[in-house]
Amino acid sequence: MSDALHIAATGMQAQQLQLEAIASNMANVSTPAYKKTRVSFADLVVRDTAATAASQAPARAGAGVSAAAITRVFDAGEIRKTESPFDVAIQGEGFLEVMLADGARGFTRGGTLKVNADGQLATVAGHPLKPGVHVPSGAQDLVILADGRVQVRMAGQSTPMEIGQLELVRLANPHALRVQGDGIYRHTEAAGDGMGARPGEEGVGTLAQGFLEGSNVKLVDEMVSLMIAQRSYEASVKVVQAADEMMGLVNGLRR
Repeated sequence: MSDALHIAATGMQAQQLQLEAIASNMANVSTPAYKKTRVSFADLVVRDTAATAASQAPARAGAGVSAAAITRVFDAGEIRKTESPFDVAIQGEGFLEVMLADGARGFTRGGTLKVNADGQLATVAGHPLKPGVHVPSGAQDLVILADGRVQVRMAGQSTPMEIGQLELVRLANPHALRVQGDGIYRHTEAAGDGMGARPGEEGVGTLAQGFLEGSNVKLVDEMVSLMIAQRSYEASVKVVQAADEMMGLVNGLRR
């Protein structure tokens, strides 16, 4: 009977993780470029030594369920117009690379940019873009073209001046990126090195200035998943209750 309690406990733990992932998704439904979290489940099995000895063949018995992986789903979100020159969205595949405070590689799906204290084009959190783009003091009318070219117009000049070229990085396994926060994903070896390319070339998307990519969370899907997770959790609780009642009956018979 203790096996039933253990199996039910694994189910409750797995559904608890599912509920936490759903709660995070729903809380970030309005966060620009947010990518929803998905929990993948796997069955637990143990070798049945008694059955193996009797049949001379390996036998396995179910031992519950576990959360095999917690990953991000990098489906594209809806592109929304903001008309702000510092808002940039990526239409298609790829990430903008940034330099993190500790020197590590970071990636973002775009968002609101700014010019930091060093004059570098950076994310709102202050992480400069790579390759670096220096915005001259007094520059006006920042323009980011679809192919990544960055232009400004200096005071007294009518012709725009090109000040840099943004690139997009396409990773072999973006699901292996580690969430940093502020829309930043930290690089891991499992994600692959990736190679920078000019937007619109080598399979990467293009840039859209004055737009933001919305969250890819769909509230209807999350509500359905929430109800399924709650019912599954309740089912595991009832298994625990039934096992407890049966153990009580057995203990009563022994008296």
